[in-house]
Amino acid sequence: MSRLGSLLSMLSTRKAGSSFVRYGMLGESLIYDYQPNGQAPISSTDKQIPPQTQHDGTVTEYSQPRMLTTDEIPDIVNDFRLAARNAIEAGFDGVEIHGAHGYLIEQFMKDSSNSRTDKYGGSLENRCRFALDIVEAISNEIGPDRVGIRLSPFTDYMECFDSDPETLGMYMVQSLNKFNILYCHMIEPRMAIVEGRYQIPHRLSPIRKAFNGTFLAAGGYDREEGNKVVADGYTDLVVYGRLFLANPDLPRRFELNAPLNKYNRLTFYTSDPVEGYTDYPFLEEST
Repeated sequence: MSRLGSLLSMLSTRKAGSSFVRYGMLGESLIYDYQPNGQAPISSTDKQIPPQTQHDGTVTEYSQPRMLTTDEIPDIVNDFRLAARNAIEAGFDGVEIHGAHGYLIEQFMKDSSNSRTDKYGGSLENRCRFALDIVEAISNEIGPDRVGIRLSPFTDYMECFDSDPETLGMYMVQSLNKFNILYCHMIEPRMAIVEGRYQIPHRLSPIRKAFNGTFLAAGGYDREEGNKVVADGYTDLVVYGRLFLANPDLPRRFELNAPLNKYNRLTFYTSDPVEGYTDYPFLEEST
């Protein structure tokens, strides 16, 4: 049960709607200080992430991970299954599996971070086996209509990248179709900033067409671009992250086409000092 302490949860709710909890394991991007009894973080590899410079200029040094044994992997899959059941019993309507941004599941999927030689490494099918085992276990436990997954085949967070992201993304959604899960939430490739606005590559179209369920796209969208891609059929829904962090009433602001608070990236993912997240003003407070 101690491994469940590594599960990172983020809640997304809306009034008169559904509430899903996103959760996943960090894997090699953890450090000893955050591990039970100072144990090594678990991963698909024993390769250490090089030091990373953060947005505030500080440098984070990561611990040497331990490659999971083949016999340990079913226990990790069961942890995900149990966490999904606990989420439903706690009152959530469903779960979103975090298979993106360099977390443990993605470490297995991508060829840069998977150095295994067993049935969970090597070929594309083997590298995706861990993720699909988790999807199957959770779908069997709570029902596929309560399951979503977040994927980022095009990103390279924490030195976690793939040599053929298009094929990886396509294989995953085609495999997910077998389980009839509710949705797939996918991150756009890296964006360029032109004249102060994100220019989104829009490379998810073939993957979106191959997926049978509801498709969610995320990555640098504003109100105008979000409305456009939904109207054009590029995606079913658009996910907003940074804009929502700075605007607790983002749907209302979009409805009125009202000005947005600017987010402060230096307050992301930090606990000291205590600022950001909860201190951005609502629309009526800023007028």
